[in-house]
Amino acid sequence: MSIFKRKEKDSGILNIINTKNRIGRYTQTLIGIFFVALSFNLFMLPNNIVCGGVSGLSIIGHDMFDIEPATFIFIASIILLLSSLVFLGKKNTARTLVGSLLFPLFVKITVPLVDLINLKDIDLLLVSIFGGVMSGFGAGLIFKSGFTTGGTDILNQIVSKYFKVSIGKAMLINDGLIVLIGGFVFGAQMVLYAIIVLYIISIMTDKVILGISQSKAFYIVTSKEKEVRAFILENLSHGMTVLDAHGGYSGDKQKVLMCVIPTKEYFKFKEGVSIIDNEAFFVVTDAYEVVGGAFKKTP
Repeated sequence: MSIFKRKEKDSGILNIINTKNRIGRYTQTLIGIFFVALSFNLFMLPNNIVCGGVSGLSIIGHDMFDIEPATFIFIASIILLLSSLVFLGKKNTARTLVGSLLFPLFVKITVPLVDLINLKDIDLLLVSIFGGVMSGFGAGLIFKSGFTTGGTDILNQIVSKYFKVSIGKAMLINDGLIVLIGGFVFGAQMVLYAIIVLYIISIMTDKVILGISQSKAFYIVTSKEKEVRAFILENLSHGMTVLDAHGGYSGDKQKVLMCVIPTKEYFKFKEGVSIIDNEAFFVVTDAYEVVGGAFKKTP
């Protein structure tokens, strides 16, 4: 297949992904933006927790120049959208358009909800934990729908593209600088709370996108392949895939057994393999999604 035809095929697949369940994806994005905006007004803004991003800059702007956060975020988002159009092109800009325009709007309309929920006497650590959970949950919904909230995500892409660094490093540079500025304005203690929030957001976002792992994937290399296979098939009633491999150092041919099992059977599986071959080498990873390949034990 030529490069042109392959790109055309890949583009067609992406179009199917982007148009699939569009109403559900937009609804999920709106819910996600609502939670991120509510977390900002309820936890971050009143306690001056600067976690990076345009919203973090808006907290600094609100404290130093008394600029309304929603207005600050909107103006900054428009500037970044125009920058994205110039430096990243139309396709990348379209992906951030929804979040960039709706996030400042939701920040504005969720302000009245803060008056209904009194969190003034809550410990800052609890504020950081619940703020991180709520914001991470919302961000996870947005990313899972294929969108972003815009803001410094655009700046990260521009820095990554033109300075030849990874998105992760660009994010660390840009958001790190914003957090440090917040530290100079509000004190070093608030930087520590911001780091706690960022950590919780990252964990919660991953949990929403990937889900909670209910299965484990085992990769087993053993000299007693037949006995291990019999144990898995007959005692645990699970199927497996046998992979051909060879040792990286010795070059000897060997088999790798790959098997996915429910997490609740992890201990029984691991102990069973260890009893059969206490020198077996195996790797265990989380399997967040298992589709197809159901094994049915024959009578």
